[in-house]
Amino acid sequence: MRETQYRQRRAVQIENDLLRMTVLVEGGHVAEILHKEAGVNPLWTPPWHSIEPSTYDPLRHPEYGADAESKLLSGLMGHNLCMDVFGGPSPEEAAAGMTVHGEASINPYTLEGDATTLLSRTVLEAAQLQVERRMRLASGATVVHFTETVENLSALDRPVAWTEHVTLGPSFLELGATQFRASATRSKVIESDFTGGQGVQETGAEFDWPYCPHKGGGRIDLRTYTNAPVSGGFTTHLMDPNREQAFFLAYSPRTKVLFGYIWKRADFPWLGRWEENHLRTQPPWDGKTLTCGMEFGASPMPESRRQMISRGALFGVPAYRWIPARSRVQVDYCAFIMMAPSIPESVSWDGGQRIEF
Repeated sequence: MRETQYRQRRAVQIENDLLRMTVLVEGGHVAEILHKEAGVNPLWTPPWHSIEPSTYDPLRHPEYGADAESKLLSGLMGHNLCMDVFGGPSPEEAAAGMTVHGEASINPYTLEGDATTLLSRTVLEAAQLQVERRMRLASGATVVHFTETVENLSALDRPVAWTEHVTLGPSFLELGATQFRASATRSKVIESDFTGGQGVQETGAEFDWPYCPHKGGGRIDLRTYTNAPVSGGFTTHLMDPNREQAFFLAYSPRTKVLFGYIWKRADFPWLGRWEENHLRTQPPWDGKTLTCGMEFGASPMPESRRQMISRGALFGVPAYRWIPARSRVQVDYCAFIMMAPSIPESVSWDGGQRIEF
């Protein structure tokens, strides 16, 4: 473990001879999983200046907007944890100071470890949850092993959203080029149009991966990133119930870098695909952002706590998970990055350092 500065943020790094991973102290975001030989970090770095969320002030920092998302956006980067909500707060929660995607993405973390292992911890005071994430990067490995534990500190059972919000960005992400694969089956477009009419996905449409209905007719193949000059949208995908493991893969034909995550389908049955292609013109987006979020978790849609509980389920699969009173829930998953001649159709993980295609 090495303390450092990353894009003017406090951070720590662990690395081996092949990879370097950078984790931000505030927000706990995985900002970088760098393939050293290729010089490629697939994770998204926003085009705006990043600050520590603890320093954000709505009067002094209007460049991040003026809503419940602004504090998050001031420090957002790479792979952030959405806990205990995936989406926005209710009006009452927002008035009480709650932010989009919950406390885990803005809290300061304590970090400790050695050259190849990192343990981060934080307590979500409002949610009464303790979050712990252990990250391991063995010598000579191209796999980062994550173990996350969430403990309910209260005497009440808690329904929670729990989403690993992995966001990809340039230069790995390229219009009309970057390729995707996922263990997805039944799928749905989000029920509300947040694109101001500029998106092309058919609002609320149900479909089978990867062919999303186009609102003007025809289909959009989600296996290749759009080549449109401006676009945006969100689709949710049920991971294959016949597979024990779920995955997504992303591939850059130009750099030959293959990047992906693998997890237990029972832990995270949903994968959300968020597309932001120079669509949002309000601060801090300013029409300059190119991203693709591949967001695996316990909930299908980004929505408020009330909406999540009212939804209950989609395609017969729950839209949240329970953490019993005074109990701990643990999940394991991995990220990997390597060079490859093409994108494979499937992948599996042995729970250690071995990835098989």
